[in-house]
Amino acid sequence: MSKGRLLEEIMTQMHTTKQTEKQKQIVDAAIQIFAEKGYSNTSTAEIAKLAGVAEGTIFKHFGTKDKLLLSIIVPYIKEFFPVIAEEVMGQVMKNQLTTFEEFLRGLLQNRVAFITENREIFQVIIKEVIYKEEMKQELLPLLYENISSRLLRVIDAFKERGELINLPSEKILNMLLTFFGGFFVSRFVLLNKQTVSDEEIEDAIYFIVNDITKPK
Repeated sequence: MSKGRLLEEIMTQMHTTKQTEKQKQIVDAAIQIFAEKGYSNTSTAEIAKLAGVAEGTIFKHFGTKDKLLLSIIVPYIKEFFPVIAEEVMGQVMKNQLTTFEEFLRGLLQNRVAFITENREIFQVIIKEVIYKEEMKQELLPLLYENISSRLLRVIDAFKERGELINLPSEKILNMLLTFFGGFFVSRFVLLNKQTVSDEEIEDAIYFIVNDITKPK
């Protein structure tokens, strides 16, 4: 079965069924071991032992280890930006007094809090999926589609106010996404931090603002 078809099956299952208590136990155990040992170095037997279930129960509920991994990753990616995108970006569009700097601060603080609470899953995604070409082709478009249109609307709004430099909105979007990706991956994966300090967030804002906003 192709990765694309597998992804479709997981997403369909997510919309039509709820997890049983055993499924939740398996998923929680898988997240813990994947983050600690890596996806490739983890066996279903180890997951079953930690979850307190028979190994056959994993195959019964998830079919394969790939499918189990996707059952963790897909809902995480679907949640990663859309909720805060609607909330924060909606406020930006309505509040004409909000500056681009304030928008960045709210966005970064919210996402740092979210990743801090879901750090193990974030590490699984970065360590074991982003570097797998087949899964990358399936999952990155899902992430991009969730945030690109919302961010573009915000970028356009600030350009109309004259706050941002005169570059195509798509180029500014790509610059922001590249920076955000590097910021979160370096802190939570490469440096294995538990969270990110307010000082680091302010340094990041200073760097971005001085790159793409117009001098006052």
